[in-house]
Amino acid sequence: MKAQKIEISVEEAEAILDRVKDSTLAQEDYEIIKGMVETLLLLNQAVTEKSTSIKRLLQVIFGYKTEKKGKKRKKKKKKRPKKKGHGKNGADNFTGAEKEEISHDSLQHCAPCPDCEDGKLYRQQIPGVFVRIKGSAPLTATVYELEKLRCNICGKIFTADLPPEAGNQKYDESASAMLAVLRYGSGLPLNRIEKLQAGMGIPLPASTAWDVIEKLADGIHPIYPELLKCAAQGDIIHNDDTPMKVQDLIAENQNNSKKPFRKGIFTTGILSITDDRVIALYFTGRNHAGENMAKVLKERSSSLDPPIQMCDALSRNFSEDFKTILAHCLTHGRRNFVTVEESFPDECQYVVELLGDVYHNDATCSQEEMAPNQRLLFHQTYSGPLMEELHSWLNQQFDDKKVEPNSSLGKAIKYMLKHWQELTLFLRVEKAPLDNNICERAIKMAIMHRKNSLFYKTEHGAYIGDIFMSIIHTCNLSKINPLDYLTELRKHSSAVFKNPQQWLPWNYQANLTVPTI
Repeated sequence: MKAQKIEISVEEAEAILDRVKDSTLAQEDYEIIKGMVETLLLLNQAVTEKSTSIKRLLQVIFGYKTEKKGKKRKKKKKKRPKKKGHGKNGADNFTGAEKEEISHDSLQHCAPCPDCEDGKLYRQQIPGVFVRIKGSAPLTATVYELEKLRCNICGKIFTADLPPEAGNQKYDESASAMLAVLRYGSGLPLNRIEKLQAGMGIPLPASTAWDVIEKLADGIHPIYPELLKCAAQGDIIHNDDTPMKVQDLIAENQNNSKKPFRKGIFTTGILSITDDRVIALYFTGRNHAGENMAKVLKERSSSLDPPIQMCDALSRNFSEDFKTILAHCLTHGRRNFVTVEESFPDECQYVVELLGDVYHNDATCSQEEMAPNQRLLFHQTYSGPLMEELHSWLNQQFDDKKVEPNSSLGKAIKYMLKHWQELTLFLRVEKAPLDNNICERAIKMAIMHRKNSLFYKTEHGAYIGDIFMSIIHTCNLSKINPLDYLTELRKHSSAVFKNPQQWLPWNYQANLTVPTI
């Protein structure tokens, strides 16, 4: 017989015990029943805590899903019918497509109208546009068959010359750039690229692909420290990290089990924001996010004020080696309530909806493109009262003993109260962000690599991965085509080494007249 799960609150348990105490049961029987009820409450709490811990563990391993409030119903708005031919991506979004102008086959500009015969035809400024998409292998190849002529007397052989467009490299700059984008921008392991290329009839061994990528990294690596210098001057710097595997470091851990040293391996993501420019940096190794942050801020100009640092409240995310204006992620505080919402639906729904109003205010600031001082005033006016209401409610839960401090809900409340000043920095400092979501999205590039490739083999391979992830994600944030950028860097490698500051994603196009190597 399957046991039925009984969920009982503390108030219901106390009411049952009062009824039992008022009955004619012996004191010994009452004590037994009381012990059974208390055990049931303790087991329910333990199960809830364990379920919450398992859920958080799964989130760490597989990432966080979208955390949307779904219980509050909203009135449905009537949707306007969409016009035909207007899909999600218009023709203007196909910036990498080849364009071909097609003239009318029988009519010309200023010709008489074939319909009314009285008017004249005039060319429209906006042409009719159609998009056609074809499939091809990521890397294509051309086989040049050079004609050979042999003298029947002397036997000398004359071979045709390669055309100029053939170049002098088997894998040209665009091929190496494409491999880097596939590997570190899309997370495709080299063995999968090998299988894909073989299926398309253009074989590319994984070992050869790695050699091509490594050669590209050797030709452009000065860009990475230059990005680091620029990132150090940012107004707002986000940082976070995620576990990573490096085979050589894991072997080192096993061979030095008795030696006291840090065994953890991480990939740190750092995003620096200055005005509208965002720079992404990745660091893989034994250092925590705070230590990598200190490495970046060593390059900061002494004339600048301390930056705003956004991170979660883990101690490893900051260091005493540098001074920052610390802000903590409001989404982390909210997530603690979302995790335990099944056990405490009313309390968690209150917190989630109230924070939703704060985020709505922040979205309004972005939509109206408010200046930093206007945004601060807007949040102080509309979000300040909401956060004060939340602060009073959080304290009230403990003051009125409505929540057990050691329960999962109590821990979520304690986190918010303990870090309240850092969580509400956006109410006191201009430009202060609400959360660290932009950095968490950047970290997903490293998580995608970990899921697909499982590990880096060497520290050198991890460093190359950091270089390309930093460049590719910075390009994406700057709305620069990373394939074009990496291709041009490789073509102008000697110029990149001489003046890397002139070959950053936002200014490299002005230098494309420099002769190639």
